[in-house]
Amino acid sequence: MKLQTIVECGKSRIGGLKLEDRIMVIGSCFADNIGAKLEHAGFDVLVNPFGTLYNPVSLCNSISRMAAGVGFREEDCVEMGANAGLVCSFCHHTSFARKNKNDFLTYANERLEQARGFYADCNKMIVTLGTTWCYKYLPTGEVVSNCLKIDPKNFEREALSLNNTVALLTALVLRFSQKQFLFTVSPIRHWKDGAHENQLSKSTLLLAVDALCKKFPDRVEYFPAYELMMDEMRDYRFYADDLVHPSEMAVNYIWERFLDFAADPKETEQILANERLWRRSQHREMH
Repeated sequence: MKLQTIVECGKSRIGGLKLEDRIMVIGSCFADNIGAKLEHAGFDVLVNPFGTLYNPVSLCNSISRMAAGVGFREEDCVEMGANAGLVCSFCHHTSFARKNKNDFLTYANERLEQARGFYADCNKMIVTLGTTWCYKYLPTGEVVSNCLKIDPKNFEREALSLNNTVALLTALVLRFSQKQFLFTVSPIRHWKDGAHENQLSKSTLLLAVDALCKKFPDRVEYFPAYELMMDEMRDYRFYADDLVHPSEMAVNYIWERFLDFAADPKETEQILANERLWRRSQHREMH
């Protein structure tokens, strides 16, 4: 009996990941999951130096700023809403928020400088796209990475078109011609957007990445994390309690499939050994 529809992932076309590679992982929550797994497996990796990013505009802007090393200044600081008593910026996830401007700027610029140096030398990018829905801050017209709990009336919500999404990602790949890009579309549903709107968003991202793979077959490829979650693991037992995020079991399964797809077969034994060492390091002595 067949109890699942199996998604064939194939093998990487542009060369498998090696432990000697320097890998930047950036994007939505799924980037955090895969980035942590790569780190535990012994890869030289840097994950989300601006925190979790969701839409292609914020993602491309962040990479451009990181590459140029444009530091954050006092005018970038934003007081968070909902009486949070914290300072952040529209370029960052709220995990970067601090109690005052000085603390925020110190932390944000330290992470930026670390990321700038790493990005200059990295040869591979893993980019996870979450949604085409963007929020524009009306007083300035900028697309924000996070609304920072500020009153929604200060923002305008709009979806990127397919042409705009392709143009943004094409410019990214063209600008950094020395790097290889592995794109994924996050399997995490943006349920607050609405069921239909989420599907439109994910479909646009899938079509955009497919166009990029055809434009740059030697430097861009796609890993079907979204399809694995939607088809092989469509049962809710593979989801966390919020019924939106993948469970730990699902993340582990997608990681296994990702390794089979992306890792250089000659490195597999050492990668698995590194994972075992990491797991042992997490055990605590009872006495």
